[in-house]
Amino acid sequence: MVSPAQQRVAALRRIAELLDSAFVVPGTSYRVGLDPIVGLIPGLGDLVSPLFALVILWQARDLGLPLVVRLRMIGNVAIDAMLGAVPIVGDLFDVAWKANLRNLVLLERHAAGARRASAGDWLFVGLFMLLVLAIAVLPFLVLGWLAAVLGRRLL
Repeated sequence: MVSPAQQRVAALRRIAELLDSAFVVPGTSYRVGLDPIVGLIPGLGDLVSPLFALVILWQARDLGLPLVVRLRMIGNVAIDAMLGAVPIVGDLFDVAWKANLRNLVLLERHAAGARRASAGDWLFVGLFMLLVLAIAVLPFLVLGWLAAVLGRRLL
């Protein structure tokens, strides 16, 4: 008998595959989904994937996945959203990154049993947090550098 949790995960897999790998690119074995195709529509495209990502994250919370794994899933979504927002390049990135399938693999791996977070989960989250910190500090460093350069020119 299939449990309700297994049914939810199976339904999420079908949606993730539709968004990330529903169609085969003619002449190749590479698969794409609706996410990069819908991403070509201004405004609408940038909402579809993050909304589904929230559903996966909510299910991860409901299924009791470790916090670090959920943070890793949030990192996958953040990378997808940040780079996916860049016109043209972001759509190409969406074809390759497939954040929904990445997160579903994490969900399936940890929902199947009480599996502990791996070193890779911790490493990903740590590096992602460092990247976010660097992005937050970078504007202040640039402003300080500009102030120093302008200050020397005014003297």
